[in-house]
Amino acid sequence: MKPDAAGTIGDAITAAAARLAACGIAEPRREARLILGLALDIDPAGLLAWPERSLDEVARARFDALVARRAGHEPISRLRGTREFWSLDFELSGDTLDPRPDSETLIEAALDLLPDRSAPLRVLDFGTGTGCLLLALLSELPNATGVGVDLLPGAVETARRNAVRLALGHRARFRQGDWDREIAGPVDVILANPPYIPSQEISSLAPEVAAFEPAAALDGGADGLDAYRLLAPAAGRLLGPGGIACFELGFGQSGAVMALLAKSGLTTKAIRRDLSGIERCLVAGH
Repeated sequence: MKPDAAGTIGDAITAAAARLAACGIAEPRREARLILGLALDIDPAGLLAWPERSLDEVARARFDALVARRAGHEPISRLRGTREFWSLDFELSGDTLDPRPDSETLIEAALDLLPDRSAPLRVLDFGTGTGCLLLALLSELPNATGVGVDLLPGAVETARRNAVRLALGHRARFRQGDWDREIAGPVDVILANPPYIPSQEISSLAPEVAAFEPAAALDGGADGLDAYRLLAPAAGRLLGPGGIACFELGFGQSGAVMALLAKSGLTTKAIRRDLSGIERCLVAGH
């Protein structure tokens, strides 16, 4: 039975789960409930109490379209158009990475190492995407201001909208550019989640990543380190006395990134692991 032919919520979920399972989607029944919740604009948990509720033609058509997209491995967050990060809700676009919980490691590290959260700190976010790193940190630093830089114009516009939605537009600015070009220092905090996937590995990533994340935000060159080679001297130039730079890392990259930073006069102060135990954030300073 196709999802658009299902007459009740229970039938719709069963049919959609079967379709998703056939496409290799993990936890297909849970995902079917999430998608139907999106289609009906209700809490998916409430669907469990209404299995016999009928679906009208509009709801069935909307559900069918969303199921088809998920069957093509488009992530749920892309279907929703938003992703939660640091308990804040961020709009996504085709030019932005989908924020991941692993990246919250950078926010945790920065907050742990900043001695005075009430200080008028200056924050710089390289490869800002949705603006999630910059805006999450500003939400914890009431007197800080920041600039987010991204090469993709759609990302810059998305980050600006997110800043306004989160009532942080007066403290965050965003600009399109190539890393540190036309950026003046000094700054107190640098955040960076650069592209760090080796080019040859991108095609082997999960389709949710390889097909739906912007390639420019993934491709780190032959060894995954191209962006760090540019960011290390940029951070060395822009980081003020006592400042910290927090770089997101790919698996097994900490030693190579540490060496690149050292060439630019930066000392590694800490390496933080994510919830999976992977070295995810390198913190450096002068």
